[in-house]
Amino acid sequence: MIKHRGFPSRLPGTDFQFTVRRPNPKGVTAIIRRERYKDRKPADRRADLGFMQALWEQFGNEPFERGNLDAGRLSWLFGREVKAFDEDFDPECYEALLVIDENVARSSFPDAFDGAGWR
Repeated sequence: MIKHRGFPSRLPGTDFQFTVRRPNPKGVTAIIRRERYKDRKPADRRADLGFMQALWEQFGNEPFERGNLDAGRLSWLFGREVKAFDEDFDPECYEALLVIDENVARSSFPDAFDGAGWR
């Protein structure tokens, strides 16, 4: 499992986790598409924004390995702003490649791209 050096481990001042420390000994947690409903709490929305901003700052529009990125947090963006890079994507693989769909991400999280995000 690749560890993304320089990537924030969590949203500052919260318990919203962005990365995991070590591989799960019981098996890799699958990335799934989770629905974001309009009535989500503001703190959850800030966590999504912070994670999206961190992804963009770290990877831009280049493909990246899932590595130590938290599956739960990725699942809130997966299938919309973050997509599988290739057809043989395995949602239970730490080496799976992902990519940011810049147009969708800019539409969903404009503050992540103009510097007015979570920092």
